[in-house]
Amino acid sequence: MKRNLKAKVKEALLSVLPITIIVLFLSITIIPMPVGTTLLFLSGAVLLIIGMGFFSLGADMAMIPMGDGLGIELGKSQKIFLMTIVSFILGFLITVAEPDLQVLAHQVPSIPDNVLIFTIAFGVGIFLAIAVLRTFYKISFSYMLIFFYSLVFILSIFVPKDFIAMAFDSGGVTTGPITVPFIMTFGVGMASIRSYRDSQDDSFGMVALCSIGPILAVLILGICYNPTTTDYTSAVIPDVFTMQDVARQFLIGIPIYFREVSIALFPIILFFAVFQLISRRYKKRQLIKIGVGLIYTLVGLVLFLTGVNVGFLPAGHYIGSEIAASAYKLLLIPLGMIIGYFIVSAEPAVHVLNKQVEMVSQGTISQKLMQRSLSIGTSISLAFAMIRVLSGISIFWFLVPGYFIAIILTFWVPKIFTGIAFDSGGVASGPMTATFLLPFAIGVCKSLGGNIMTDAFGIVAMVAMTPLITIQVMGLIYKIKMESYDETKSVAILDTEDSIIDYEEE
Repeated sequence: MKRNLKAKVKEALLSVLPITIIVLFLSITIIPMPVGTTLLFLSGAVLLIIGMGFFSLGADMAMIPMGDGLGIELGKSQKIFLMTIVSFILGFLITVAEPDLQVLAHQVPSIPDNVLIFTIAFGVGIFLAIAVLRTFYKISFSYMLIFFYSLVFILSIFVPKDFIAMAFDSGGVTTGPITVPFIMTFGVGMASIRSYRDSQDDSFGMVALCSIGPILAVLILGICYNPTTTDYTSAVIPDVFTMQDVARQFLIGIPIYFREVSIALFPIILFFAVFQLISRRYKKRQLIKIGVGLIYTLVGLVLFLTGVNVGFLPAGHYIGSEIAASAYKLLLIPLGMIIGYFIVSAEPAVHVLNKQVEMVSQGTISQKLMQRSLSIGTSISLAFAMIRVLSGISIFWFLVPGYFIAIILTFWVPKIFTGIAFDSGGVASGPMTATFLLPFAIGVCKSLGGNIMTDAFGIVAMVAMTPLITIQVMGLIYKIKMESYDETKSVAILDTEDSIIDYEEE
């Protein structure tokens, strides 16, 4: 186990190191950061690395087996009503407790926090149930995407302009590091009880549908409440001057995030306990392993969230605001691309997704290939996000054509790539986006005097959109290569058969 943890921490180090080097390079060149902010950032990077290592190992030991086992047993039951109710309750409970959702709720004026949280949780619960029914009835994923995203864009016409970006961001925020591994493996488990071909095609897509639910729910809520006050109150950046101040900030943050993560994990643990009492699926040794894995998950997420919120948030906000106020503001576009390319590697759920993809595809889609596609997609999304902040262009000019292209591609690429692509959007837009990229964009927007609600918000939605295209393009290339390989193989077989015939005639 120690060897596995060491390997996971090393993997996390390689993931976090690039973005750390970029920030430090900026700090000693064009945007010198205050010493206190730099110390917070470096300390946060250390916590990120250790936290990601613990979380990744914990997900392997606990979250993945729990979700997979629940999906298999529920799929075996073949009881539609039971599957629907259980899926709804599961989706509702894990969303209510998602730490990132608490942060989002504080940013939305005119709507009480609990109303927003329960509305979004209801949306996720409904769409997790819909996702389960899609798997059971073999409903076309492409047609479902067309219907629901058409509904999303139609509803957005009737929502106040300052509310739209926040609504689209909610889809990425709710699929956080706790919900993604569980829901994703839950889907893999349900699909695995069917034939191998169908299992491979239908193993992914649940996270994607669960990302649509919050968008629709928040849009409907925006229409009902018709909020008129949408002023954004930015987070207070602490004054830090000494190592003692740095330590104090982290000591204040750890209990807060311990409470949040504990509350987030509790519904999953309770649900699993009830499931185990009924099914008796796991033996004593497996339960002990899952219990240890849950402790690793708890420790990992507490360290990770403390690191990004206390250490990375101030650095992101400061760098964004200072660059925008300088003569180098046009550097924001290429800089955004570089940051986007590397920062997605630091998302904890991305590693879980990449591993699941490689496992389900039996190595056909490697973790390295997935990571590269996600990095390219996030890089493009950050370039578009910076263009939006600098120019004030409406987010619709990016989302409408982006989703149109993504949905059209679903009819051309292998089904498994479609499910993976749309799941990747929710996975890529995790806590690193909310606590570094969003403050970065807000800092830029404040320095430029823009509208934070329309220009800075929406960056989560942008990060969630571009992987839909890049991964499907990867699937299209894969399909073309396979067809070319099959044709070459067929020609070779025919040539061999002709040679044998000619030999026999001689």
